[in-house]
Amino acid sequence: MDSGILQVAMLSKNFGATVALNAVSLSLAPGEVHAVLGENGAGKSTLVKILSGVDTQNSGNMLLNGAPYGPRSIMDARKSGVAAAFQELSLIPYQSVGENLLLPAVSRTSFWPEGRASFLDRAAKILAAWEVSDIAPDALVVDLSLAERQRIEITRALSYASKILILDEPTAALPDPAWLFEQIRRLTDKGVAVMYISHRLGEVREICQRATVLRNGTTIKTVDLKGVNDDEIFSMMVGRSADPVDQAYAVDIKNPKIRLQARNLSAGKALSIDLELRAGEIVGLAGLEGQGQQDLFRALGGIIKPTGGGIFVDGIPVSLGSPQKALKTGGGIAFVPEERKTEGMFENLTAASNIALPMIFKASKAGLVYAKSEVEVASGVAAEVGLATRYLDYNVENLSGGNQQKVLLARALMTGAKCLVLFDPARGVDVGTKQSIYAMMRNFAKDGGSILFYSSELPELVELSTRCLVMYGGEIVAEMPREEISEETLLVAAHGHKSEAGARLAG
Repeated sequence: MDSGILQVAMLSKNFGATVALNAVSLSLAPGEVHAVLGENGAGKSTLVKILSGVDTQNSGNMLLNGAPYGPRSIMDARKSGVAAAFQELSLIPYQSVGENLLLPAVSRTSFWPEGRASFLDRAAKILAAWEVSDIAPDALVVDLSLAERQRIEITRALSYASKILILDEPTAALPDPAWLFEQIRRLTDKGVAVMYISHRLGEVREICQRATVLRNGTTIKTVDLKGVNDDEIFSMMVGRSADPVDQAYAVDIKNPKIRLQARNLSAGKALSIDLELRAGEIVGLAGLEGQGQQDLFRALGGIIKPTGGGIFVDGIPVSLGSPQKALKTGGGIAFVPEERKTEGMFENLTAASNIALPMIFKASKAGLVYAKSEVEVASGVAAEVGLATRYLDYNVENLSGGNQQKVLLARALMTGAKCLVLFDPARGVDVGTKQSIYAMMRNFAKDGGSILFYSSELPELVELSTRCLVMYGGEIVAEMPREEISEETLLVAAHGHKSEAGARLAG
């Protein structure tokens, strides 16, 4: 389309010797929902940052309604009617929802501060306008769940997007995309164009009309989504056909030992939990948002203290007062949290430094840590998660989301723990990265390791789990052997019902 609301032509961006974008071109039409697809590291987030004023291109040009467009800040972009909701949430944790929605202009005037009641009233009207009235404008962002924070991030972008709305992995933390899709339809009915970045092809097909595929920072093709199948899209994204999925994995260890056990465990919203995790198992856990799964995983990882019951490692009762203590208990428990940016990474350190932390003594000589030694120590486990060696010298903050997740998983492997507790380990990553993570999990279990993982995506639980648990109302309400796991049975149990297809009460 040559007369789109937005035209991007030959856009290029370098970060030193690293080429993030190389002659990217695309256009958005008024009222269109246009997907941008590609693996992590394909250049999608860099494109978002340039369009939203966070970064500027080295070459190429952009037109907005036929006029040159080149925002120098997020506020510049908003004044032009372009707003973005970022994958790595940009909210300020210890300020209120209202302040986050209205910043940087919380007050109407620069000469006299606006009263708190007045700006909270304005924020409440914004929340109501976008059907988010269940979140109070005076609530602190730090006290919100990840899903609630995601909705506030999106709501802020919705309120500024008079011409273009940019959504970068908007449903990664949303349990149900229905609210978002309704708001998108409201905008597109007014002629606003939406750029939609997601790895969930089912959602893309539901809400988008066209897609532009990026690979290695370059535009591969723009397609009508009705004219291509998923395999064709995958081939464009990664340059090869999708690898066949191994769905035949099962525990093959004779008399597998019980590695991790919870008995009548209570912590936060998790109530009276009984579970066992054996050597060689990949046990999945399903549940709607806020059913206690986060508190359960944090208790097993040593982040929070249980309020009742007990945790046993190799049959011995343990008190996990910290993640470090969890690692040193028995065969070791390594916990990977859901929020890699705020909870898992040291952003100012390299990927190699982050990975090598558990074995830092191997990378040090005479008390000094050498970068070359860190790379040598980290390279082995990096290969196990599919992290390319060239990324080990990068600061973690400059890596794509998928590569950041690989860094966290590599560090978990570096600890030597026999038990991995993973909270949504493949959230918001591309198809190729998911395959690398799935392969790591299967290999870890085949070598006798044990994995307990939660996933917000039912197909992932079906594909990976040797056994699956379901939480509802803070309790484990169902347990399914591999042959009974399906999206239908998981969904029914997750809503608190039993299915004739085979959701069994645990225990």
